[in-house]
Amino acid sequence: MKKGILLIVALLFTTSAFSQNVIQLFNGANDFFKLLQEEKFTQAYAFFDDTLKTRIAEDGLKKLWGDIGERYGKAESLDAIQSKAQGEFFAVTVEGHFEKGDQNFILGFNKAQKIVGIFLAPVKRTTEYIKPAYVDTSSYTEKSVYIGPQKTQLAAIITTPKNVKNFPMVVFVHGSGPSDMDETVGANKPFKDIAGGLATKGIGSIRYVKRTLVYPNEFAVPYTVKEEVLDDAAAAIATARTTAGVDPKNIFVFGHSLGGMLAPRIAAAAPDLAGIIMAAAPARKLTDMIIDQNKYMFDIVNDTSAASKQQLERTVTEINKSRISQLGTTIKPDSVILGLPAKYWADLNAYNQVSVAKTLAKPRIFVVQGGNDFQVSKTDFDLWNGALGQKKNAKLKFYPDLNHLLSPQMTKGTLSQYQLPVSVSDVLVEDIANWIKGK
Repeated sequence: MKKGILLIVALLFTTSAFSQNVIQLFNGANDFFKLLQEEKFTQAYAFFDDTLKTRIAEDGLKKLWGDIGERYGKAESLDAIQSKAQGEFFAVTVEGHFEKGDQNFILGFNKAQKIVGIFLAPVKRTTEYIKPAYVDTSSYTEKSVYIGPQKTQLAAIITTPKNVKNFPMVVFVHGSGPSDMDETVGANKPFKDIAGGLATKGIGSIRYVKRTLVYPNEFAVPYTVKEEVLDDAAAAIATARTTAGVDPKNIFVFGHSLGGMLAPRIAAAAPDLAGIIMAAAPARKLTDMIIDQNKYMFDIVNDTSAASKQQLERTVTEINKSRISQLGTTIKPDSVILGLPAKYWADLNAYNQVSVAKTLAKPRIFVVQGGNDFQVSKTDFDLWNGALGQKKNAKLKFYPDLNHLLSPQMTKGTLSQYQLPVSVSDVLVEDIANWIKGK
């Protein structure tokens, strides 16, 4: 099947909730696919909001359904199975079973219960966690704790090496979007891999559930990365310092993706940190990241039709609206851009992570980047290298084969690559441990 581009600008959506009748949304999703099965395309097309209709014509919907039929055969069942609030929109996952295989779909609904987006989604596979070969679970212990404000605490795990005194401690800070303490993506758990690998080498850590995953209602009002990331990172650092057996002068932050981008800001607020590890950290604005991701997807789809090119142009125009640097009378704090409040974008765009990192004199800095990462590119690594390459307290290393989840891969691939379990690189874990120990 030749896939068209289906407006994917939701890579960084958070779970800000709005009131919505989930049953009605499920029924709407099921009715939409029932009409497609009955080849009643005009009625199905009526589910689209006006904006989506400018991007996908009725004939385009008919062609999409025909292409799916060619690849998977006759539909046997299509059922809504999951829903999630995403900014001003609501995403409904529909599980599809066909004669020749399975294919899931995600429908985006607005408050009027009209469809604003439709795209294919990877089928969820239940895969047991595979412990990396470099992890020796007998060499460390894990303890469940809670961090943060008493009424809205976050579950966390402290991992400590056995028979080690005054050990270093690492605080893990997530990337964009809701995430569990292992930073689970598909079949992969990068934070769990690294925590076990470091503990095996005598280094402790703390990892915690991200606030947007367990308290989405807190984000129904305008917010910034302070409420999303920074406050909890500070609480985790405080907990790390008081962990039994830890050297309080040897606390490190491991920031991945957005967490890496914010690591200099975290260090500026906690100047007694021993160091920060910035993994797959954007050096540019988040807007640039999203545009690059969409252009990458456009290129690999290899649909050079005029309609696809126009759709990409419209997508980029929408994404560029997130470049705001200040709020005003026309843009209010609660205005929503790409599923995030305008206040969020204004705050993040006012932050220059490269400039802040250059001013850090005491904390040691380790920047790591993978060559098979399609979400953050070598362009960002080169910017970091240009700014920090001559600093005595900074080290930078490029790993040609690593993807965004820091696992070795043969190609850049797509989001479907994350469905296959591949442990975080043993070379990377070894390098991080040696850097922390000053080797």
